[in-house]
Amino acid sequence: PMKKLAPVFVLSAGTLWGIMGIFVRKLGTYGFSPLQIACLRILFGAALFLAITGIFRRELLKIRFRDVGLFLGMGLISLLLFTVCYFTTINLASLSAAAILLYTSPIWVMLMSAVCFREKITGRKLLCAAMAFGGCVLVSGIGSAASLSPMVIVTGLLSAVGYGLYSIFGTFALRKYQPLTVTTYAFLFGAAGAPILCKPAEIVGIVSAAPNPAGLVLLLIVTAFVTAVLPYLLYTVGLSHMRASAAAIMAS
Repeated sequence: PMKKLAPVFVLSAGTLWGIMGIFVRKLGTYGFSPLQIACLRILFGAALFLAITGIFRRELLKIRFRDVGLFLGMGLISLLLFTVCYFTTINLASLSAAAILLYTSPIWVMLMSAVCFREKITGRKLLCAAMAFGGCVLVSGIGSAASLSPMVIVTGLLSAVGYGLYSIFGTFALRKYQPLTVTTYAFLFGAAGAPILCKPAEIVGIVSAAPNPAGLVLLLIVTAFVTAVLPYLLYTVGLSHMRASAAAIMAS
């Protein structure tokens, strides 16, 4: 039954990730930088994941020391690199241009899956990837990426690679652990590196100076839950029953 539901989970995750830009723009009006928004999303996401796992499935918090490197890769590269680069691209260009560059990720996942898992690059996969990317371009606007700066192209493509690496790291991790364990530790390790990239004192100042600090904190919690906790958990569950390349194409 889970194999039949896996595509639904992946499609749902893609939908929730697709509305992330709305939250980024809203939080930006308070004075947060893209780096700070990225850090806050991961930090609040890690706190929510730890609370959920600790309360309901505490036994899933056990991992082997030799697998720490795998979760470090998921947290620092897949989550932190992707989030920072994507939010920076949104800040430097339009949402549509950022989306077009991000959704080159199925191509990277297909190539990495061929190397890591010996998945065959078939004509059907190439056609599906091309149609998924073409659909994203058509929806976002054909001319929206016509005059992008080199910095935007670099950050946009790095966000695509970082996003794609979650499927690769996740496939390895899911061979040993449950989806909730994988997502929880990915966010915990991502949260460990997040404060280095932002200015925590400045974040506290922005929250304190907000007209409604409690409302802003609630917005941050909702942002983390809607654009991080829920979609990453849905995607990871779906990924545990699908090939990485297929999941990446469907999410786009």
